[in-house]
Amino acid sequence: MDVPADGERVTYDADADELDVPENPIVPILYGDGIGVDVAPAAKQVLQAAAEATGRHVEWMRVYAGETAREMYDENLPAETVEAIREFRVALKGPLTTPVGAGFRSLNVALRQKLDLFANVRPTYYLDGVPSPVKAPEQMDMVTFRENTEDVYAGIEWEAGTPEVEQVRTFLEEEMDAEGIHDGPVGIGIKPITEFGTKRLVREAIDYALANDRDSVTLVHKGNIMKYTEGQFRDWGYEVAEEEYGEDVITEDTLWEERDGEQPEDALVVNDRIADNMLQQLLTRTEEYDVLAMPNLNGDYLSDAAGAQIGGLGIAPGANFGQGRVLAEPVHGSAPKYAGQDKVNPAAMILSGRLLFEYLGWEDAASLIGEAVEQTIASKYVTYDLHRQIEGGEKASTSEFAQRVAATIDELA
Repeated sequence: MDVPADGERVTYDADADELDVPENPIVPILYGDGIGVDVAPAAKQVLQAAAEATGRHVEWMRVYAGETAREMYDENLPAETVEAIREFRVALKGPLTTPVGAGFRSLNVALRQKLDLFANVRPTYYLDGVPSPVKAPEQMDMVTFRENTEDVYAGIEWEAGTPEVEQVRTFLEEEMDAEGIHDGPVGIGIKPITEFGTKRLVREAIDYALANDRDSVTLVHKGNIMKYTEGQFRDWGYEVAEEEYGEDVITEDTLWEERDGEQPEDALVVNDRIADNMLQQLLTRTEEYDVLAMPNLNGDYLSDAAGAQIGGLGIAPGANFGQGRVLAEPVHGSAPKYAGQDKVNPAAMILSGRLLFEYLGWEDAASLIGEAVEQTIASKYVTYDLHRQIEGGEKASTSEFAQRVAATIDELA
């Protein structure tokens, strides 16, 4: 792969925990599978417009995974791609296809684990004009922090009918006195949740909440059932809050026992909720929640459910944070049946790029992107997925939508 000659690398000072970001950073971009060929170029156009409107320029560098990598390298995830993202520290990625039930494991998960991108971060907020299935979608303004490297996504499992799974079954039943495994074929998986993985994820969520003037961080778990994994996630999360942040953070118990429920203006509240209860509270008490921190699988479910309330995954951005490293990516999948048709909504990938810019410290450019996307949708100039739900709208292609957003950025700048 070719490294742009005119760009500069983003570097990281580990002691200060700070990025050094040039005005012309090299940013790897991975188009991905399916509709990635449509939404990635659209996002590039919009992000470049925002960068240039604020006196900067992005030097994009193509990297490959998934279908395009198989064509070029005869493998799904080339080492060159992983090393490029590791070296240049910031990257933008389109959707990658993950087979269901067979085939290779998720390339999305593989990238997160290989690069130790331990926090999957998904801001969920309403954009004016987007059709929603709920009465008051504007109440949703939430950020989910999902642990990215552990839980069932660690991939420690054995297939039914193999000698290995029978060895595990025998060990569990005879050595560990495990009960509840029915006779006959069985698939077995292990769910690791560590103190290290939990605490760095919760720490990242609390730091984000404090830096962005949020009121609460909620630990979402199923610890009433899985007491030694998700229950331990809850306990370790509270340890971080109580031992590392002094008076800046208080627990919900302290809030009620010592302050009669009155939250001080200068303190963040950490609480916890059972995962199934949290799913319904997303709908019934939306405004009460700010930042959610949770294990991997809970985060997958909860972030998608939150996205539904603001109009669906077509506008839901995401990013993966590591230590001085970010890989931004939309929440939606690759939708291969629409690939190359220039019709799908690129807003999620554009807004994921906005997250990347925020990580770089380019708040002015990020603000332009958010405002321009919202203005474009509010004007009813939308792609087919929203057009069919909006009366009197004008249907735009993927590329036309991006062009309108980029033009709006120029007008706002």
